Parts: sequence; structure tokens; C-alpha cells
Amino acid sequence: MYNCIPEKLHLEQSKKIKPELCWNRGDDISLHREKCKEKLKELLGFDTFEKCEPDIKIVKEEILNGSKHIHFLVQTEIGYYANCHLLFPKEYNGDKLPLCVCLQGHVSGAHLGLGIRKYDYDEAYITNERVDFCVQAIERGFIALAIEQRGFGENGGEADTGHTRCVHASMGAILLGRCLIGERVWDVMRVLDATLEHFDNITLDGSLLIGMSGGGTATYYTACLEDRFSAYAPSVALCSFSDSIIRINHCACNYVPKIAKYFDMGDLAIMIAPKKLIIVSGTEDKWFPYEGAVKEYQKIEQIYKALGKSDCCSLVTGIGDHRYYTEAWGAIMKMLK
Repeated sequence: MYNCIPEKLHLEQSKKIKPELCWNRGDDISLHREKCKEKLKELLGFDTFEKCEPDIKIVKEEILNGSKHIHFLVQTEIGYYANCHLLFPKEYNGDKLPLCVCLQGHVSGAHLGLGIRKYDYDEAYITNERVDFCVQAIERGFIALAIEQRGFGENGGEADTGHTRCVHASMGAILLGRCLIGERVWDVMRVLDATLEHFDNITLDGSLLIGMSGGGTATYYTACLEDRFSAYAPSVALCSFSDSIIRINHCACNYVPKIAKYFDMGDLAIMIAPKKLIIVSGTEDKWFPYEGAVKEYQKIEQIYKALGKSDCCSLVTGIGDHRYYTEAWGAIMKMLK
């Protein structure tokens, strides 16, 4: 029978690829890591980015559900500002506290991280999928920072419906020699620079970068290139490319042009190790299937073991579908301490 479906062809081709930069046990890890970082920056389009003045603008300061909330803007590229939200623990006394940066996935916006409901369906995200990361973080002694990712919420989402608008932004980025994942990683790094410079009550000792789904993807790629956080916790985002974004119809913002030629997701961990890494995966995840996650996590384990840092990576398995599993906080806090 003749195949007329391009996706079927792509899937078969992906099964035959051996990524050029997957780590072999005999290779020097430090040298291989630097080679991989250079290639990943190239694939993400980092040569098209330019640092600029952060030009921080405070939009609003208020008390939100008993917590101090600061909404501010940071210029991450000339002419582009990221919406950012700091949330402080209740009864905060001014002491320096560790920072937790929280990245939302394909939802109506970063306001969900603050526990704010803007749209009718937001209640389900907060109650069932537990995407109120900032609220969870301040309960555990962090100062939380929600960064609106490009294509979501106040940074390109549909204001009337709360729907994301990643596809057009992704295609425009590709035309310019970059990709939306690269832009999101760049934003995290530049917002971190600006936040540390502007707010003096934050420390990166015991800090955390956390995200779910599309936010977990951004967390994982950021972990490859950003060393300043104490731990990284991408949730329901790790999976082999062939088991997930090649086989399953995902949003365009998940794709990095040509990356499968050089890496699968587990291979990228050569740039993360030996930093503390907590992977979260659901047994019935229909977007990032558990079998593909375990396969890639085994590669991660091998890399950490080779560095003598097996205790610095962990896989938390949630029983269920594509959502955040709050039980992961136990593994996160244990890793940080």
C-alpha cells in the first residue's frame, strides 16, 4: 500500500536518526558540553538576539489575596517587553528569600500562576491541573516570579478568549532565523538579569525554575544554557521527539528547526548536568507519553552517573494525564536542601 501521509514518512525517518551530538561514554563530558552549547545556541537563533537595557517599568503594586504583588515590564529585546509578576509570601518581613521563576504552559496566561481567574475555564486549570505555581511557591518560602511567555496572555495571547497565539509568532520567528523556544529562553535569562539588579530582596541560593507543558519545555531548554538557578523542574514536557512532537500534533512553538539531527531531549541533558534536575511525568500523558519520557530520562541518568552526580537528578511519576503533580514539591524541596 502506498503511503501518502507526510507525517508517517517523518515518523519513519525519525526512527532511523542517530543524533550527531548524543554523548558517547568515552567522550570528554566538558568538551562535549561546550560543543553542544554552541550548536544549541545556533539552533535557537541566539546569534539574532542582542542584549539591551532592561528599562524596567512598574505597572502596579498591590495586595493580592493577602500577598504583595508587583506587576512590572522588562525590555528583553529592543522594542519588546515581557510582562512579569512578583508575588511575595504572606506576612513577608523584608528578608532575602530564594527566587522561584514560574513558567506557564498553553493556558490563558501567567495570571494563573498567581491564582487569578480571568476566564470561565481558568477555574479548571487552577483546581484540577494546579498551575498556580506562584501560590504554591510562596507557601514554601520562595519569592515567586511569573514571566509571561511569548504567544500567551499579555504577551501575544487573545485578550477576548484567553487562547494562545503561538503559531503565527513561531512562523515569524523561523523566517528570522530563530524560534519561539529560543525567544522564550532568552526572555527568562534577561528577566533574571533585570530582576536581580532591580530587586535587592532576592537570592539565587536555593532558587528554582519551574514550568509545566510548554513552560516545562522552556524550563528544560533554559536549564541547558542558564546556570544560575539552584534547581530546575520541568513538568510533563520531557519525551523523545519521535514519541511526542513528531508523532502527535503539537503547537508549532514546540519545534526547533533541525534539532533532531543533533539531539533528542535526553541528549540535551549533557548541558544541564550536574545541575539539580527534577523531571515530572504523568503515566497517562497524551501529549508527552510516559514511555518516551522514561526512555529519555534513562539517558539523563547515564550522564549524571558518569559525573558521579546520580543524586542530582530525579524522575517524579504522577498517576494520571497531562497536568502538574503537586507531589513533585517533595522531591524538589529535598533536592534543594
